[in-house]
Amino acid sequence: MTSPQPAETRTQKRSAQTATLAEIAREAGVSAPTVSKVLNGRADVAPSTRARVEELLRVHGYRRRRAESTRSPLIDLVFHELESAWAMEVIRGVENVARDAGLSVVLSESAGRLTPGRTWADQVAARRPHGVILVLSGLDESQRALLTSRSIPFVVMDPAGDPGADVPSIGATNWQGGLAATRHLVDLGHTRIGAISGPTRMMCSRARVDGYRAALETAGLPVDPGLIVTGDFHHEAGYRQGLELLRRPDRPTAVFAGNDLQALGLYEAARELGLPIPHDLSVVGFDDLPVARWVGPPLTTVRQPLMEMAEAAARLVLDLGRDDGSSTATRVELATSLEVRSSTAPPAEG
Repeated sequence: MTSPQPAETRTQKRSAQTATLAEIAREAGVSAPTVSKVLNGRADVAPSTRARVEELLRVHGYRRRRAESTRSPLIDLVFHELESAWAMEVIRGVENVARDAGLSVVLSESAGRLTPGRTWADQVAARRPHGVILVLSGLDESQRALLTSRSIPFVVMDPAGDPGADVPSIGATNWQGGLAATRHLVDLGHTRIGAISGPTRMMCSRARVDGYRAALETAGLPVDPGLIVTGDFHHEAGYRQGLELLRRPDRPTAVFAGNDLQALGLYEAARELGLPIPHDLSVVGFDDLPVARWVGPPLTTVRQPLMEMAEAAARLVLDLGRDDGSSTATRVELATSLEVRSSTAPPAEG
């Protein structure tokens, strides 16, 4: 019968790990307590120091103890802007999944930036949520490295740019939606169709306008650059850019407004200029927010399944967490559909 060696084994493991941590501290040019702060997700470590220590931890193959990676019952939900009915639909979707999983949702806003602020990742690492969902946002390399090192999964919903093949993301068929919106107007007989895009830096905005262009081209209609103006997905931009389009001597008889909020701003511009909808102007939005059914006239729009997208993002980030972040990155696009209401009609004669 062989004699057990548990004490010796524990001592060897402790010594090996202690030596590794001491070596990491020496190589990083920091103290052992600083390495400990990084391991425990403390926020009071300079980003450059944290990145250096995290890289050395990775190189040395240091694996955090299970107790160090215990998650809090939270999902972090990050918006680039948090001020519209659009955001409320996303929050409801994430809340639905979080509630069923016994989790709470922490909301953050990056004040219009496409990546959160410098200290945000440190705060998330300290909270140790079950996962992070970023809406119309992304992460820089240091933020991604920190979350990955802490085994905190993340998913991007409706990514502003190309999130990368290794980043899980949930989106919608924006190009198909822009195509369907414009094709509907073409089928009604409109030949001068304007478009109010969202920010050109956002991938969803570019895709919708590309769909608009494709619908015109396949119908044999010219794409007039003068009929394409740039907004920011807010009501004021729809009003301001709508006035610009509708004051043209050769104004469009129909406009694809890019999203519902810009469509509502366009409604205001049309009223101001005495152009009744849809008699003198047909309007199509994008999103199908609840308000689209209640404005006068009810808005024809492309339904983007925002709540379903948010639910899918929440389920995915929880699945990734259960798999300890080892799941294959997933990119999912949910289908859009055209909801025809009373804001579109054939162009007036004459």
